[in-house]
Amino acid sequence: MKKRVQNPREVAEIVAIQALSFVAGDPERLGLFLAETGIGPETLRASAADQHFLRSILDFVMRDDGMVRAFSESSEHHPTTIAAAHEALGDPRWEREVP
Repeated sequence: MKKRVQNPREVAEIVAIQALSFVAGDPERLGLFLAETGIGPETLRASAADQHFLRSILDFVMRDDGMVRAFSESSEHHPTTIAAAHEALGDPRWEREVP
């Protein structure tokens, strides 16, 4: 039986790892991501354990509507779930200034 994940941070990490798999599945997308982040292919797997790296993969996916749609279709996550995962992996110390 599959374990149901309730913690939003755990769900966000799962979505981000799925996004990494999605990006890594296309050589062109992966090359662009590696070039933009400066991460080498040899450190990609180890970087996946880092919360900041996981957020960066979601940053990469979310900045292009077409990529969000493609990832949404391949992962069967609604785009709002992807956005929520991105937010959940944000810095918890950051607070928005309210006028």
